[in-house]
Amino acid sequence: MIPAMPATARSRQVSAARSRRGSAARSRQASSVALRFGRVAVMGAVAALILIAGVWASWGTAQHVMLTKGREHGTITVVSCGDRTCTGSYRPVSSGSTARKRVVIAQTVAVHRGGTYSVVVKPNSDQVVRSGPAGVLYAWAPLGGALLLASVVVAGGLRRTRVAWVLAGSGVALLTAAFVAV
Repeated sequence: MIPAMPATARSRQVSAARSRRGSAARSRQASSVALRFGRVAVMGAVAALILIAGVWASWGTAQHVMLTKGREHGTITVVSCGDRTCTGSYRPVSSGSTARKRVVIAQTVAVHRGGTYSVVVKPNSDQVVRSGPAGVLYAWAPLGGALLLASVVVAGGLRRTRVAWVLAGSGVALLTAAFVAV
């Protein structure tokens, strides 16, 4: 304390310094909360977008396999395979379905030349998709990959490790079941 300075001036100076330190701490705390909220919001949106994309990619095939009422059911005997598709003859199993000499099925690791597979015909086309448990699991395989990818975002961006483990476990289970069934 400067001897010539009165005590009241000293107390005002100390309280002003405390006030500046307090407002700086509150400002840092507020910006930290805002950054945390922004990170959670952005990473939550990214994880949700990944999961929505997985459902969207799966639903294109899954709707034909899961909602089979009124669709044509039958079997395909694969005759030839190209780079991405295989073709063969279609034999109907359901009533109202007509036989076709040539239908197209996507070539996967589980579709081989000479094999016979149960299928559902896509409406107004000559395209077929696998039916039964193997077809359902294969149709939802893109969702399994999306679950795995979203688990990384949830663990790293949201720091929710338990939720991330559940997502990853679900994705691995779905992909493993699809691999075994197909």
